[in-house]
Parts: sequence; C-alpha cells; structure tokens
Amino acid sequence: MADQHTYAGTIAGYEKRGRLQTFFRRLRRDKYMYYLAIPGLLFFLIFKYIPITGVVIAFQDYSPIAGVWNSPWVGFQHFQRFFSDPQFWILFRNTMMINILSLVFFFPLPILLSLLMNELKNEVFKRIIQSVVYLPHFLSWVIIAGLTFMLLSVSRGFVNEVLMALGMAKIQFLNDPHLLWIILTVQTIWKETGWGTIIFLAAIAGTDPQLYEAARMDGAGKARQMWHVTLPSIRNVIFILLILRLGHMMDIGFEQVYLMYNGAVSNVAEVFDTYVYRLGVQQGQFSFSTAVGLFKSVIGLTLVIAANKLAKKFGEEGVY
Repeated sequence: MADQHTYAGTIAGYEKRGRLQTFFRRLRRDKYMYYLAIPGLLFFLIFKYIPITGVVIAFQDYSPIAGVWNSPWVGFQHFQRFFSDPQFWILFRNTMMINILSLVFFFPLPILLSLLMNELKNEVFKRIIQSVVYLPHFLSWVIIAGLTFMLLSVSRGFVNEVLMALGMAKIQFLNDPHLLWIILTVQTIWKETGWGTIIFLAAIAGTDPQLYEAARMDGAGKARQMWHVTLPSIRNVIFILLILRLGHMMDIGFEQVYLMYNGAVSNVAEVFDTYVYRLGVQQGQFSFSTAVGLFKSVIGLTLVIAANKLAKKFGEEGVY
C-alpha cells in the first residue's frame, strides 16, 4: 500500500512538473504578446487593485493628519449613520430609477442599431454611418450639457423659441423635476447608442453565413433572418453585457448628473455619486463617503453574481 502511494505521488509530481514545463514553454513562445499585456495589467494594478486597500477607512474615523494606521476604528458606525439617514431612500430611488430607465430604453437600442447597420450592403455608406453614430461618444458631458442648455433653456433655448413661434407657452424643461430623468435618459441614448454597437457588430460578424443561406432557402425574409438567425447568434453577448450592466445599477456617472443639477430638481437629481462628492470632497467626510462607495460596490457585485447564476440557470454561459 505504501508503495502504491509512493508511486501515485511520483506520477503526480511528474505531471505537475510537465505542466510547469508546458507553461514556461508557452510563456517563452508567446512572450511578445505578454509584453503587450503589461501596460493594461499595470493600469489595473495601480488604479484598480492598489486603491482597494483604501476602503479600510470606511471602518475608521479617518483623519489625514493621523493617517490610515493611526486613525481610530469605529466599525460599522458610518454604515449605520448612512442607512438611518432619511435621505438614503431618496438617493436609492433616484439612482435606481435613472438606471432602470436607461436599462429599459437605452440597452436595447445598440442591439437594434447593430441589426440595421448589418443590413447595409454599401461599405462606404456603412462606414460613414458608423463614424456619425460613434462621434457623440467622444464628446465630454460638459459639451452634452451645453448642447442641452442650448436646446431646452427657457431664455434662449431652441425648443422654447420654436414653441413661442407656434404661439405656445415656454416650458421649464431644466427646472421641472418630472422631466429630469427623461432628459438624462435621452442624453445617454444620444451619446452612447452608436458606441454600444461595436461589440454587437463584432459578434454579428462571426455568424455563420450558411445559416442565412439556409434561412433564405426556407423563404425567410430579412426580418425573420434577424429574428431567427442574427439575434440567437449574439444572444450570449447580450446576456453578458446585460449582466455587466446590472453591476453598475448603483452608478450613474457623476459628471452627467452634476452638470444637470440645480436647486429646482435637487430632490430627483441627488444620487449616490453627487452625495459622495458633497460629503467627501466638499465637506471632507472621507470615511463616511468611502462607506457609501463601498455599499455601492457590494450591491453591484451582488447583482452581478445573482444575474450570472440566473443566466446559467437558463442555459446561458454567463460572465464566469
């Protein structure tokens, strides 16, 4: 029996050594590809992983003078304060509603636009359309907000000027709490829909052409080909991006909301990101704002894990 264990251990040792040799052989063979990955790895290491250690101040009464190591520990005191704050539910409502509107109205549009662009046969015209729809992504939110003010301002906004010319009363678009969420959603749609088509167009390009030929032989038109061939071929990509999108349900984008923020719409414009900015940057409550940020991250991670398990339950690949 002892000899069998010794023999098995020897075999396992040889297998482990063989795997290591294979690994180093592949490492030497593909070394230039790994060199290309170094800048990306350094970026994530420096700007993503190392800053994670800073979440420890969420459990401290952090003082820049005392530093992380000498600041007193307070446990979950900041979390208790945050959850007991009446403004918590306002922040939660505003953040979730803006993200739900974006998920419902924005998320399907890149898919639809990708399907339509895929049907363009003239390559020159297709490239022009792609360039036009990609362009808004490269505009900063400052420019987007400026364009919004130019269109919707009461004093000199183009829309209100048209309404006045038609004999109608001006509308307080930017000061109406009922319209802010709609304006934010429209801004996101205009800015990011074109850019969102890149991944879907790449996925569509990998569809087997023989599937389209078989569909045409069965008498399927363009609409049925898109429904029964194109969409099923990119279904996994759609689910993966949807899962990743759910991980950002607590994030809005600070710049966009902050630039559209004013006193008249503060009750519907205050979200977690602007709240963290006001308390953390303007008031210097670093520990409390870090606790809020940690709460957002935990909720996002929970949503990703739950959505991934649900996707696998329905037979999809998921993120991991």
